[in-house]
Amino acid sequence: MDLYDNSIIEYKISFKNNNQLVFKMFDRTFKKHPEAKSIFHNYRGFQYTSNIFKSRIEKAGMTQSMSRVGKCIDNGPMGEFSGALKTKMYYGKSFKTLEALRERIIEYIKFYNEERFQKRLGCMASLEYRNHVP
Repeated sequence: MDLYDNSIIEYKISFKNNNQLVFKMFDRTFKKHPEAKSIFHNYRGFQYTSNIFKSRIEKAGMTQSMSRVGKCIDNGPMGEFSGALKTKMYYGKSFKTLEALRERIIEYIKFYNEERFQKRLGCMASLEYRNHVP
């Protein structure tokens, strides 16, 4: 998520939560935006606390930001996104296949970026705000 406009700039969907998932997502993001010298907010999961991931962050010229255990303020915006995703398109629903679930997640991210208006962005959607020329 880019905090400039709250757009989801990269994601990777997998049925496994492992280092390769995180590394692929990170590498794709960095390849798309090599000039970005960002602060990388993340949870304290094993994927993000490894020395391998720390070296990727440093190589990219980014700063890693992790809150203390139980104080996940740094990653609040992403937590808000994942909570909205689960509430609006997952809880109480059933999916016949894992592929159907995957497609619905992709649809929600597209909606979130292109159609979901945000008061903070002057009642524009994320990508509309990003491309808006004042």
